[in-house]
Amino acid sequence: MPRFALKGMSHPGPPGELMESLLCQGAFFIPYLIFLFTCGIPVFLLETALGQYTSQGGITAWRKICPIFEGIGYASQMIVILLNIYYIIVLAWALFYLFSSFTIDLPWGSCHHEWNTESCVEFQRTNGSLNVTSENATSPVIEFWERRVLKISDGIQHLGALRWELALCLLLAWVICYFCIWKGVKSTGKVVYFTATFPYLMLVVLLIRGVTLPGAAQGIQFYLYPNLTRLWDPQVWMDAGTQIFFSFAICLGCLTALGSYNKYHNNCYRDCIALCFLNSGTSFVAGFAIFSVLGFMSQEQGVPISEVAESGPGLAFIAYPRAVAMLPFSPLWACCFFFMVVLLGLDSQFVCVESLVTALVDMYPRVFRKKNRRELLILGVSVVSFFVGLVMLTEGGMYVFQLFDYYAASGMCLLFVAIFESFCVAWVYGAGRFYDNIEDMIGYRPWPLIKYCWLFLTPAVCTATFLFSLIKYTHEKPGQNGHYPSSASRGRPPPEDHLAFLLSGQMPGAAPPDVATRGWHCHDHSSRPGVCPRSIRVHTDTQSSVTLR
Repeated sequence: MPRFALKGMSHPGPPGELMESLLCQGAFFIPYLIFLFTCGIPVFLLETALGQYTSQGGITAWRKICPIFEGIGYASQMIVILLNIYYIIVLAWALFYLFSSFTIDLPWGSCHHEWNTESCVEFQRTNGSLNVTSENATSPVIEFWERRVLKISDGIQHLGALRWELALCLLLAWVICYFCIWKGVKSTGKVVYFTATFPYLMLVVLLIRGVTLPGAAQGIQFYLYPNLTRLWDPQVWMDAGTQIFFSFAICLGCLTALGSYNKYHNNCYRDCIALCFLNSGTSFVAGFAIFSVLGFMSQEQGVPISEVAESGPGLAFIAYPRAVAMLPFSPLWACCFFFMVVLLGLDSQFVCVESLVTALVDMYPRVFRKKNRRELLILGVSVVSFFVGLVMLTEGGMYVFQLFDYYAASGMCLLFVAIFESFCVAWVYGAGRFYDNIEDMIGYRPWPLIKYCWLFLTPAVCTATFLFSLIKYTHEKPGQNGHYPSSASRGRPPPEDHLAFLLSGQMPGAAPPDVATRGWHCHDHSSRPGVCPRSIRVHTDTQSSVTLR
């Protein structure tokens, strides 16, 4: 249980999603709480209990209870494959910043470096204002990020050269990840005792430092003050759902994979409730640590907090580095912050890789359960993901990264999976039957409201948010909302549109075809009595027929 709990705690969410959501001010908490109680906790329990009951990974677990909905597992693993490729890019950036922090003066704290331009303007701490000398003035933090770290090009059609320093950081991240998980879930559990708990210590340190800064109260007020007009923005609801789904690692097959390693009579219901509240509580407290520092920056620079804050990767690599550069002993705080980011990123990567590997091993046990086959599988996943991820470390790689972040593993994809999962368990397999399975494992039935969430509330909330977002949909491209400029904005053909279409369509195309294929098989053999019932029959095996690990 402790290892399962620590792994469940170690999925912080998509890059920048929390910050982008919190900028909606207090209005974000309303959809967040709705998603927490109607989708987050119910689906968390559903996936964990499913893995624990079947002792199978994210694909074969669905095959075992309802073969016609096996496509749910394929859909979730397609998302995980893309996550494995692009999420670890954040670790490469964080490692680069971490290594750059081992100096007397932070390289992003001044304008006296070879990558700085004449438009670079340093912060004036003495008078609390920014001495802007031109309309195109930029800060040393932004120039370090764009001109030193990324060396960003002018569009996705100009990928440019590979950033070898970042490529080496990515290689280091994958090497660490591989040797932490190559011996299986038991060795990973030992690693996360440190990687999942140390960030909590760092969070407390950063929180104490943040709330003691001048201007922290204004930042916290901005964080908590509700702006109810934002509730009409579908992106607020999508961000709330995305934050819940990613931070809980639901609809990704991760919880099913982790739950499959639990003992059959482990109290998964107790674990799920505790982890969900711990996860949400951590996110809430992290908001105080973030906005207290942003309030300090706002007071020092004499600008509104909304102009200080950055969304997307800008929070970790522009806003917070700018904040630590303004603090005494800035290299120390920079090392602490980026070390915490690296540990959080490694934890998330552990879970995603473990989910994919467990799914493949359970699909092909005769192949991968032989000596050293699992280690070779993890090595193969790591090597392939590393080489594919190199495209995001080119000079135009940030555009590719943002497309992956917005389309490949977006909230819409996860909502789509959640709708199918709740429908399959509640209406096809049977919510009451699944409650019987949980009672057989833990000795009592969970709170009845969770069953009604599976039946009605979870699919209703997910469907409503999905449709609301489609109706109010605006085509986001790099260049909007603080993102980097798109080729379309410069009057050129938008190659990113084609990639966005492929990324956004890869997952919703997985689950329905599996249903359609099996349905066609049933229709094609309808002249043979009994073929259709056997093809779509749900399995109602009891504990005696479950193969435990």
